Amino acid sequence: MSATLTPRPELGLVCITTSKEVRYRTVTRKRLLEHADAGQRKLLDAIYRDNLQTLDGALQYCRREGIRLYRMPSSIFPFFDEDIGRAVMAPLAPALGRTGTCATELGIRLVMHPDQFVVLSSDSPDVVANSVKILQMHADIMDLLLQPRSPWALLEIHGGKAGRSDALVERIAQLPDAIRLRLCLENDEYAYSAAEILDVCLRSGVPMVFDAHHHVVCEGLASYDDPSVAAMLAQARTTWAVPEHQLVHISNGRAGFNDRQHADLIATMPSSYAQAPWIEIEAKLKEEAIQGLRHWPAGAAGRTNLAAP
Repeated sequence: MSATLTPRPELGLVCITTSKEVRYRTVTRKRLLEHADAGQRKLLDAIYRDNLQTLDGALQYCRREGIRLYRMPSSIFPFFDEDIGRAVMAPLAPALGRTGTCATELGIRLVMHPDQFVVLSSDSPDVVANSVKILQMHADIMDLLLQPRSPWALLEIHGGKAGRSDALVERIAQLPDAIRLRLCLENDEYAYSAAEILDVCLRSGVPMVFDAHHHVVCEGLASYDDPSVAAMLAQARTTWAVPEHQLVHISNGRAGFNDRQHADLIATMPSSYAQAPWIEIEAKLKEEAIQGLRHWPAGAAGRTNLAAP
């Protein structure tokens, strides 16, 4: 591992807090369509303004808690991928720019994880077109926030339909720069193993977000300290043009080690993750899980099981 990497990993908060400190509004299409055009615009305008204020609050929360990575919710501006959302957002663009500038000045990294409907590897042209549309919406949000077109402000997706690596590489190459230059791929439990998504990343020139829990579930491993975890962490790092920006995920199984459902807290960490520069904490109890890792890895003295005496 390079000695130039961050000595201690930066831990990332995912979207909302368990408390009411960071909460966003949303609206269903059914509810939106209950209103005429003017009413729809008014409703979306109120939600966009409230959610932008919540994002400002999330940044201040992260500042107070010493959290330097924040994953914004995919649905932070509902229907922004449609004409009505674009029209509502237009006058708010300067406010978004100020919020993004604030994040930059605070040293807080902003990332997004578009939803499961993004499947670039689909064999359906309509699904692929809709996937690009969703990704463009996220890229536009990052642009409005004045975030760089680089994996620092990453847009992270999964591989999608299994057995379609060639199609995935081809579709990535065709993406607009605002998307492609931010795009990262994550391994999952079933469709794309860590080795398979690494291959796609190397061929397409996009970074890999390694998820150790997905890896152990996919491979049926008994420990996060299986040698393959450290090996995949190191191989994933080679896909990052700036290794110090490498991002990984961690979660624990809820009912057992290999349970794909996320536990409330993080009781077990891969010892190799002490060398990971940035870690998103995917636990149900969000900020409580981050608090529980405040003294890791130094306090854990190299232990994998954080609950051990």
